[in-house]
Amino acid sequence: MTSRYILFFIIGIDALILFSQTSQVSISYEEATILYGDFSFLQLLLRASLEIFGSNDFGLRFIMILLHILSVILMYLISLRYLSSQRNRLWLLLMYILLPGVVSSAIVLNSAGLIIFGLLLYAYLSEKASQVVLNAILLVFSIINVGFVYLFLALAIYYLFNKNKYLFLYNIGLYFLSSYIYGFDVAGYPSGHFLDTMGIYSAIFTPIIFIYLFYAIYRRYLTNKMDLLWHISATGLLFSLILSFRQSIPIEHFAPYLIIGLPLAAQTFVSSYRVRLKEHRRSYKAIFIISFIFLLLNTFAVFFNRELYIFIENPKKHFVYDMHVAKELSTLLKSKNIKCLTTDKKMQLRLKFYGIEKCNDYYMDEVKNNSKRKNNVTIRYMNSILYGANVTNLNKK
Repeated sequence: MTSRYILFFIIGIDALILFSQTSQVSISYEEATILYGDFSFLQLLLRASLEIFGSNDFGLRFIMILLHILSVILMYLISLRYLSSQRNRLWLLLMYILLPGVVSSAIVLNSAGLIIFGLLLYAYLSEKASQVVLNAILLVFSIINVGFVYLFLALAIYYLFNKNKYLFLYNIGLYFLSSYIYGFDVAGYPSGHFLDTMGIYSAIFTPIIFIYLFYAIYRRYLTNKMDLLWHISATGLLFSLILSFRQSIPIEHFAPYLIIGLPLAAQTFVSSYRVRLKEHRRSYKAIFIISFIFLLLNTFAVFFNRELYIFIENPKKHFVYDMHVAKELSTLLKSKNIKCLTTDKKMQLRLKFYGIEKCNDYYMDEVKNNSKRKNNVTIRYMNSILYGANVTNLNKK
């Protein structure tokens, strides 16, 4: 009973912190293109949320946080298959929640959160639902997001090894269907991005956890412990590394496949820890403690990102800069009774969400060199100037 309360407490605190963060960020240009660009399933979810909660940051990010909370629950349910100890399951859940990639997918509007939820849902239902239901879910996945194509490849490989011709052909068919709907771009000149991809993975998981995930997947291959979850994680990782030798990859499509492999790494870690004598367990404890400290530091950096401007000379190099400024800028413009204007493409689209439409009455020009600016619009965080611009009344006589 106590462990159940701890579980609810972890999920509750996680949700509370994430919802509180919605007021700390603005819509980015990439997020605005999802909301106002070409139709997508994620856009449909976002528009439904905005209809319910209104056009505000809470409504904008509610769907991503909801998908994250559901993913946390699914991760816990899947961990029941791999970890016998309730204490270990709770530690796994806590580390999952603190992963930088998971934190960002819960706040940032992109396909990563949707793919993580979809992969965990399929992994959980793979031992609960009938094959007809699973096939129907896969068909839906093939239509709603191109990021699931590697799930179809993973399942095709899994069923090929298990000599199930029907399901092998079905998943190959879904792969080609999704590729046909969304396209599969491998055009252009080959360029190596392998080291960049490894660096991004290290940032998403922290270096120690990424290395151990890689090791756990490789070790399970050597010991022939290749279940469905292993095939999904290993296929996503393998294809991301292969493609990175040729081109820059959309990491939000690949990272979820490695994220859902966390129970595999946890099981491997616990098994290795238990078979060793107490005096030989110190290195494992040290790895766990250091990894947990890194996760906490990364999480604090995300949640208290504004304070980091104090230490950054060029604010635009801040890792969350693209999700700042727009909301405060719209408030400042409205206080000057400016409800529409013309500015650069990216800021124009971001301001649209906060009610600043495009018109020819005013023109706003960002001042690039803040030290020499003579601007009448300035946005500051922690006494650091993030944005300065001149607003000109074009209809002034």
